[in-house]
Amino acid sequence: MTRSSTTALSLSEEIRQRFDEFSRSQKDVGQYIVDHLEEAAFHTAEELARRANTSSSTVVRFAQALGFDGFPELQAAARDEYRRARDGGEGQQELAAPPLFPIDQTEFEAALAADHTNVAETARRIDRDEVTAAVDLISRAERIVLCGTDQMAFFASYLRHLLMLLDLRAEVVASPSQEGLAKLGRVDESTVMVGFSAGRPHPLVVRAMKLARNRRAATIAIADATLSEVAKLADHRLYYSSNSPAYVRSHSALLGVIQALAYGVYALDESAYADRIKAFRLK
Repeated sequence: MTRSSTTALSLSEEIRQRFDEFSRSQKDVGQYIVDHLEEAAFHTAEELARRANTSSSTVVRFAQALGFDGFPELQAAARDEYRRARDGGEGQQELAAPPLFPIDQTEFEAALAADHTNVAETARRIDRDEVTAAVDLISRAERIVLCGTDQMAFFASYLRHLLMLLDLRAEVVASPSQEGLAKLGRVDESTVMVGFSAGRPHPLVVRAMKLARNRRAATIAIADATLSEVAKLADHRLYYSSNSPAYVRSHSALLGVIQALAYGVYALDESAYADRIKAFRLK
């Protein structure tokens, strides 16, 4: 397939429309480009591949699958879309903000600056209606199941802790153990399933979300990719940005989303929840 030079679709729009056509590794690249357009516009194929947890050859094949001759042509399309967005007024506040560190910033400062940017990007892209719906579901749930593996298991456990302070029943499924599968086996219409995803979702989280949908349970995705399979399976989606120059993803924005979500529940009835927190701490 050859890409038409007169196509009316932006690069992001075309990736979204054709997403199901790509291979699994190409989907990783497509997800990352859609959510980090600026990086696709100005980083090398090798750097983009590193940040998307894939190979530079996969990035090139992805560009060719879209009809480009190679990565430079895809990058030109990314730059064109990025500049149109900036010329349209998006991101002007970010441009006016003074830099956090000198231009010759250290690796430490670069990682910290990325965390700062991730929190700001997450705040800009958060959907108030989705947050309101997620807060309402969690506050009224008879049972909450938080599913996250590997690093995401920590954040699932932390959200469980915050909800327990509010006297809300929550369970964590972090592995396909007998105990974890038993918890999933009890999912029903009164359950709220929250799936955590970073990059390519773990098969257990995808399985849990599918099971919840089949059993008519409410589903919430907390993910760093808007095209994530976990997000597609969810009734409601909370996106966070995780870009980092380091060898692991940034979780600063994720932590902020989790704490803000719990605080949103608390704010529904501060006096009642304050009494519950006090009673919990006295136990």
